[in-house]
Amino acid sequence: MGALPKRRTSKGRKGRRRSHHALKKLNLVECPSCGKLKRSHEVCPNCGKYKGKDMIKTD
Repeated sequence: MGALPKRRTSKGRKGRRRSHHALKKLNLVECPSCGKLKRSHEVCPNCGKYKGKDMIKTD
């Protein structure tokens, strides 16, 4: 038989443990080429450019 808790975990203790589980706010920046909002350090979903270079291959 495994270990069992001696006391019930209180709401406060449970809440403090879960305090880091909240979702973080996205850091959005303006795309320098098209002006739409995008996530920083990622390819723009609107124009497909990153650091001025076209990243979407259209062959």
